[in-house]
Amino acid sequence: MSARGVSACSSCGASLTVRFFSAPAAPADMWRSLQPKLRPAARSPAAPPGGRRGLSTGTPLRSGFFKVTTADLEAQLSSMRRKAVEALPGSGWSPLPVDSALPPENTDIVVVGGGVVGWSVAYWLRKKSRVRVLVVERDLTYSRASTVLSAGGIRQQFSLPENIHLSLASAHFLKDINSHLGVLDQDPVDLQFNQGGYLFLANEKQAPVMEENYTAQRAAGAQVCLLSAAQLKQRFPWISTEGVALASYGLENEGWFDPWTLLSAFRRKALSMGVQQCSGEVTGFNYSINAWTSEDGEPIRVRRIRSVQVQMPSSLQKQPVECTLVVNAAGAFSARLLEMLGVGAGMEGVPLPVEPRKRFVFVVHCPDGPGLDSPFLIDQSGVYFRREGLGGSYIAGASPEEADEPDVRDLEVDHRFFEDRVWPGLAARVPAFEKLKVTSSWAGFYDYNTLDQNGIVGLHPLAANMYLATGFSGHGLQQAPAVGRAVAELVLDGGFRTLDLRRFGFTRILQQKPLMERNIV
Repeated sequence: MSARGVSACSSCGASLTVRFFSAPAAPADMWRSLQPKLRPAARSPAAPPGGRRGLSTGTPLRSGFFKVTTADLEAQLSSMRRKAVEALPGSGWSPLPVDSALPPENTDIVVVGGGVVGWSVAYWLRKKSRVRVLVVERDLTYSRASTVLSAGGIRQQFSLPENIHLSLASAHFLKDINSHLGVLDQDPVDLQFNQGGYLFLANEKQAPVMEENYTAQRAAGAQVCLLSAAQLKQRFPWISTEGVALASYGLENEGWFDPWTLLSAFRRKALSMGVQQCSGEVTGFNYSINAWTSEDGEPIRVRRIRSVQVQMPSSLQKQPVECTLVVNAAGAFSARLLEMLGVGAGMEGVPLPVEPRKRFVFVVHCPDGPGLDSPFLIDQSGVYFRREGLGGSYIAGASPEEADEPDVRDLEVDHRFFEDRVWPGLAARVPAFEKLKVTSSWAGFYDYNTLDQNGIVGLHPLAANMYLATGFSGHGLQQAPAVGRAVAELVLDGGFRTLDLRRFGFTRILQQKPLMERNIV
């Protein structure tokens, strides 16, 4: 009795048919029985009768047989893997090993951007369904990532109900984070969530807006209180109340946490659930176009992405990844993905109004500064600070005026900005900050929505299978848990189920009708 098996030549990859015997045989007979027999290919007129062909190329067996190009072999291996996937839908099995550094050849959903929003989307997609998800991030060291370069705050003190509800839902998620992102046999997540609250200050002109915001926040369920200047001084004696007419203080679910820990927790959990990741940069798309004419006679061309082109780091190698849809969570650089589809400034359609805006963060040391009761304070001048640890250190910063936006070609820190803008505001509000020392600093990017400083969540009208999750203008970190769930609902359920974020869709961008958030830091 014998059975046949198929193997491959170690030197060229040609398929070989081999006989295996269940009973022992003499050495000579065994050797003859194991001689490979190449399967015959179609004969060409020049081939002699009975000539044998190489399966991989169809050429006669001659000295050139072993000069099969790598491209030919890779094309055949790719074809074999595709056939295996088609034969076993939903299976990750492959008949041949695949380079683990490369992304898969096909998947269901590609999430572009491995920041906290992207990993939250991947987590929720996998939690709700068994869809195959690939997260593509160009820098897995996260040395320039907006997530880990932020101040790490979370608040419900916004003016729009959507923002209030997003941050409330995220706060509840963070408070019970290990029930969501805990992984069996792994260390629990220590988010270092300090619920010290946010404290917003307002002058006489700003006070009416603060009162309106307070009403909206309370109606949405946020625990916030208003303080007069006298009440503010009584609660926080270290504050100078000069110029303060009203203050708004978050009583719970507000404060700050470690951004890197949240990103790592989402990533670890998603990977444990079967999400795949790839270190690479999306450089293009293969897409089709459906064209028609609107009732007004305007031509409309809608793209449908077929595959994503991924450039491997420090290499010229590119890998196409076939997919059903793409989630654009590329943050400050998300507009580039649409430009790759021919949509944007100078192209077709309305451009995505998201661009990088550089923000500086300074770490200062002041032994006589505010104590453990110090909240995340937002001064009426725009200067902010919060406590960092227990040793007299604080994180501080401010947003520049529109005309003074810093150069975004690098992440260099302008220390004059601290001396001219930040320090005077700190010292005027907290006299102890007259004596402080800058111990560290860094810069990061906001994914700044130039229309209204609010997130854009939903499908793009000219990209039929690209979902947007970008433009959060500095509050993406704190809203990431709820935004990820919302995008997963939109993709898998066809609409928002938990929070209604329809007003955050692209329609307002098309109509140029901003949905202004009045509490941007």
